[in-house]
Amino acid sequence: MKENLLRSLLNEKRPTVSTRIRNIWPTEAEAAAQSGSFDYLEFTAEYAPYDLLQLENLVRACELHGIGSMIKLDLQNRFYVAQKAMAVGFQALLFADHKTPDEVAESIRLTMPDTPEDGGRFGYPSNRWIGYQPFRPQMEYADMVRKTVRAFMVEKKEMLDNLEEICSIPGVDMVQFGPSDYSMSMGWNRAEHREELKEAEQKMIRIALDHGVAPRCEIDTAEQVAYYKELGVRHFSVGDDFRVLASYWKDTCGTVRDLARNA
Repeated sequence: MKENLLRSLLNEKRPTVSTRIRNIWPTEAEAAAQSGSFDYLEFTAEYAPYDLLQLENLVRACELHGIGSMIKLDLQNRFYVAQKAMAVGFQALLFADHKTPDEVAESIRLTMPDTPEDGGRFGYPSNRWIGYQPFRPQMEYADMVRKTVRAFMVEKKEMLDNLEEICSIPGVDMVQFGPSDYSMSMGWNRAEHREELKEAEQKMIRIALDHGVAPRCEIDTAEQVAYYKELGVRHFSVGDDFRVLASYWKDTCGTVRDLARNA
């Protein structure tokens, strides 16, 4: 049975670093893991096409190189995809687009083990997490389901308004601010409200820390780490494979094209 690496790091109060990948190609996951820079990888299923077999192979690649795995879920099909992802070995779930405490509580309930103790709805599927046949003791498996890390995007006005209550719900492990969706929920264009967004993220961080929930912040440069550490943040999501490519194509490749044309 594989150790849930992110859960262990959270329990030990240790910092974590991840990156986001939209490409489900396992070789990309292996290359990222081999860099030695990450504790886990986040597959942003909300943004990318995938199938269930590819989810299985992505988790295998992460396990092979000793790092954890997280999947970011769409809102509407989150229960189906979360249960399929957990059954193949994903160690963390990142829920998007929630607004109310009831929505958060429901997402936790449906991904917790179906035991008298937990009152969840996740059963005992014969998949790679249990070795495909029911040989693993059921309560041992229930503990593995229980240890899945559950993170929530704070990207709606209502979610931030309700965050005190949400962070008091057992099972909320991590939160992360989402400035683009939050801007949309406020009727804003993100570029026109940078200070208000900064204040909203700081509010999220304060509330999370006050309730013993780990705030995770998305950054693009190493220079941003000091600012967030001053606020008490110890968990970072760094970059995005698609953004790295887009930036390189636009800047470096665009410069080469201009130089070639001028020549």
